[in-house]
Amino acid sequence: MQPVVTVGLDGSSDSLAAARWAADEADNRRLTLRLLHAWPMLAPEPARVPAEVDQNYWSKRLVHDAQTELQALHPGLRVVTSLVADDARNALLKAASESEMTVLGSRGLEPVESYFLGDVSMPVVARADRPVVLVRAEGREKGPSSAVPGRVVVALKLHGSCDDLLDFAFHTAAARGVPLLAVHGRSVPLHARVPWGVDHDIAEEMTRDVQEQLSRALHPWREKYPRVEVADGIGLESPAKVVVQAGEGAVLLVVGRRQRRHGLAPHLGPVAQAAVHHGRCPVAVVPHD
Repeated sequence: MQPVVTVGLDGSSDSLAAARWAADEADNRRLTLRLLHAWPMLAPEPARVPAEVDQNYWSKRLVHDAQTELQALHPGLRVVTSLVADDARNALLKAASESEMTVLGSRGLEPVESYFLGDVSMPVVARADRPVVLVRAEGREKGPSSAVPGRVVVALKLHGSCDDLLDFAFHTAAARGVPLLAVHGRSVPLHARVPWGVDHDIAEEMTRDVQEQLSRALHPWREKYPRVEVADGIGLESPAKVVVQAGEGAVLLVVGRRQRRHGLAPHLGPVAQAAVHHGRCPVAVVPHD
């Protein structure tokens, strides 16, 4: 099967925003876009039936309308459709294993009520073997802020390998022709806190240590992608807060998820949780060792 970007469609404004983002990404990467709609009650395809008695009519209409819009926006993009008679969660997990990335819409509430993921999105994000991107209709409509030019932001832990995250982030930045910002947050230990803030010498030492680790991690990727403008950001506070703030106005925020270990249920770490629940830009969750 040719490399594809798969987007899940359910007819909501969020899934349509996800489809538009996915079309941009597929076009930039020169990949095929697959529009997937899953519903357990889809009937076997009949030879010829009129629309008024076709049980699959609305499902076909949903993907057809999206395909028409996206091909008008991206005339050179190859768009294929897929109707699957299965539970959406199962269908998307299977599709994710076959795709370069899977893109899903995320439903948001009013700001005072924060933001939650649907019962389909979260299991796919937590279990998929390949990157999953979550797109909010609200963030898609607003686009990058004028204060922060569009860029890809990648959150790095610096414990263990960052290669999977950096590979995905640099590839995306290169395909879109935008800068990349690598961020790392580190909470200050209790003994470094003083009544007026943080001990200057300890803060300076921590910043220098993180800067050296970031430089080492980024060095081979700067060489591999010499045309990508790269910057780094260090915050001496909650890593989750640092990452969410850095993602403001980004075209994509990339966070990692540890591959599930034997006997343990899949889950997201605190930084990934904060990003998918509070980030207003598209968020890519990349599984890694």
